[in-house]
Amino acid sequence: MANTQGPQGNYDPAGSTQMFRAFVDDETSQGRQQAPASAGPRVGLIVGVVVAVVVVAAVAWLALK
Repeated sequence: MANTQGPQGNYDPAGSTQMFRAFVDDETSQGRQQAPASAGPRVGLIVGVVVAVVVVAAVAWLALK
């Protein structure tokens, strides 16, 4: 295990800064090739928010009745 130094010279025993930089560099090198696949989760999020609003409205209506 190598002793790594952070940007300010702080000791980073786990090397997490280097791992983070490698992760970020990997993500940017791949580009945005997966953008069309993200439409599915977005629809699910919108449906979830609508359902939550309906449930809160129903509870409020029952509480005020």
